Formats: sequence, structure tokens, C-alpha cells
Amino acid sequence: MNHPIRIAMLPAMLALAFLSPVAGAQSSSSTQARAPSSKVASTTRRAERRENLVEQRIVELHKQLEITLQEAPQWNAFALTMRQNADAMEQAFRERMTKMPTMNADEVMKSYANMAALNAQNVQKLSASFSDLYGVLSPNQKAIADRLFRHEPRRLRKAPVKK
Repeated sequence: MNHPIRIAMLPAMLALAFLSPVAGAQSSSSTQARAPSSKVASTTRRAERRENLVEQRIVELHKQLEITLQEAPQWNAFALTMRQNADAMEQAFRERMTKMPTMNADEVMKSYANMAALNAQNVQKLSASFSDLYGVLSPNQKAIADRLFRHEPRRLRKAPVKK
């Protein structure tokens, strides 16, 4: 899961994972048996974990890409897009889970399709934001980014780039 795009999209992927039929079975007796306060606490903890993962990934990418002060505006826009995407997915997921107990099967499928569409929109935003950043990176930084964003074994991604 160290692939930067996958990790940048981690909040979206986590949200979609929760949309599986197993997670979608929110009307089960065990879920209904939980007190509302435990649901709120669980949701809050999950949101905090998601936020921490996004922030960790932003810090990690910043360091790996060796972002300079001159690149800060593009970097900040990219990082903001990551945060906004994660927030949008979290909000959509919460809304879906709130409505889930009263949804029929058709509505559940439509809500799943809406979540997938939101994820696709978020990836488009992230891609556009990254293109702006990539355009201002030095050749060495581009080589680092190229290696990070490929499906290469970890040992090859960690190898130093010749300057």
C-alpha cells in the first residue's frame, strides 16, 4: 500500500471498502444493539484515523519528493486536494450510513454508484492537481515521482536517484 496514488486515495478506498455487502448490512441486530453514542464514537475514531493517514501520507510525499519553497504553492494545492477528497468521501460515507437503515435495495445500489462516481471525480481532481505540481518539479524530483508512482518493487523505489 505504499503506492502514492493508492495511499493518496486511501480515504476514498477505505470508504468504498465499507460499502461492501458485509459493511452494507448495517441493519443487522448487532448494529442495532449498539448504543447511538458508541456509533458516534466509532465514527469519530474512524474519521480521526482517516485524517491521520492522509496527513501522514502528505508529510511522507513532501519529504520523498523533496518539495522546495518555490514548489510550495503547487504542493499546497495538491495536499489540499488530498484533504478535500478525503473529507468529501468521509461526508458521503456518513450520509450513506445514516440513510442505510431505511434504504431499499435499489437505493443502496444507487448510493453505491454515487460513492463510486464521487471517488472517480476525486481522482480526477487529484490527477489535475498533481499535474500542476509535476510541472514545476526538477528533473530529479520528477524521476523520484516517476519511481514512486509506478508499480515497482519497494527496493527499486527506495534506490537513490543519480543527480
